[in-house]
Amino acid sequence: MAKAKKSKAKKSKAKKSKAKKTKARSRRAASASRGPARKAKAKKSKARKPKRAAAKASKPKTKAKKAAPKKKQPMAGEGDYQASRSFLKDQGDFVKRHSSEIPGMGKAAEAALEGPQGDQLRAAEDEARGHSKAAGE
Repeated sequence: MAKAKKSKAKKSKAKKSKAKKTKARSRRAASASRGPARKAKAKKSKARKPKRAAAKASKPKTKAKKAAPKKKQPMAGEGDYQASRSFLKDQGDFVKRHSSEIPGMGKAAEAALEGPQGDQLRAAEDEARGHSKAAGE
């Protein structure tokens, strides 16, 4: 018998919630269809409500805005995983696109180091090494 009573209670609760929803829908539809004259009448009738309603009206009405989902901030500094992933992806893409040209690029770089620009290139390499965090390389 207890189970039957529970199911009846659930059914009546569902009916009540459904009735509330339909009531709210009809109120919204009615307020949307009101003309300017009806809105003015509605405002006047609100002023004549009892003190309890006046106390509620005195509180500032603020609608709770739904906060947009926060984007995850990428980790910065050592262990910046997003930057590491994008670098590895870009590096792999470069190798795929230029796989036939890479040996020629290496030979051109070697020739430039042995040529008249070699001193400038070595100086630039030393300066860049000084900016790196790894010591001794």
